[in-house]
Amino acid sequence: MYDPKNIFARILRGEIPCDKVYEDDFVLAFRDIAPKAPVHILVIPKGAYSDLIDFSTHASGAEIEGFFRAVSKIAAEQGIVGDGFRSIANTGDHGGQEVPHFHLHLLGGAPIGPMVS
Repeated sequence: MYDPKNIFARILRGEIPCDKVYEDDFVLAFRDIAPKAPVHILVIPKGAYSDLIDFSTHASGAEIEGFFRAVSKIAAEQGIVGDGFRSIANTGDHGGQEVPHFHLHLLGGAPIGPMVS
């Protein structure tokens, strides 16, 4: 169930500042406050979706397309496409999801290795 008091919802409402790198009609993207790589961007949809399953099940086609097109654009703007990057969408407790608002981590700028801890 979506919690409208989660930190990403509060960031979307402008209640909490972020280091924004991109915004359009579908997403807001900002730097992670505890980066795991030289480039660590969080990409969040503007809609109220708790996780990847909720997003893929309930978002409109335009929202899904807009989200993933934005991810590609952000990766290119951040200069991480050529050498490669990792995209991670943690889902649920076992997946390590810490904020109950669907989000994708983009990590790059250096070799990431087999795992991120």
